[in-house]
Amino acid sequence: MTQYLISFDARAMDHVASNNLPAVGAAAHAVAWEAGTAGVLVFAGLLQDPEGGSVVKPDGTVTAGTPEMTGGAVIIDVPSRDVALEWAAKIAVACRCAQEVREFIPDPELDAMLRVRDDFGPTCPHSA
Repeated sequence: MTQYLISFDARAMDHVASNNLPAVGAAAHAVAWEAGTAGVLVFAGLLQDPEGGSVVKPDGTVTAGTPEMTGGAVIIDVPSRDVALEWAAKIAVACRCAQEVREFIPDPELDAMLRVRDDFGPTCPHSA
């Protein structure tokens, strides 16, 4: 199976009136429950800071993130892109906003490392 990120922009729900947010939340939870029951849900959540988080550069410099960054995300593990698009459609209806679907690039080496991470002890075998 393949994992997909289904996400929406931080401003995508700005058109939803505040008195409708509880219904949107209930609908989103219902889709998450359905995905969980179907065994495809890996993660679902909203980001706390709609103004943008922090960006940490390789030199350690920290700058402000952008508000266009993801507002919410779901990770699912499904057999095909078509199935991912079906779940994205359900989420779009529940959240009342468009969803972006992106496939994670498989990393067999990382997958193998995670399967046996308890055998690594305190240090990753790829540590310098």
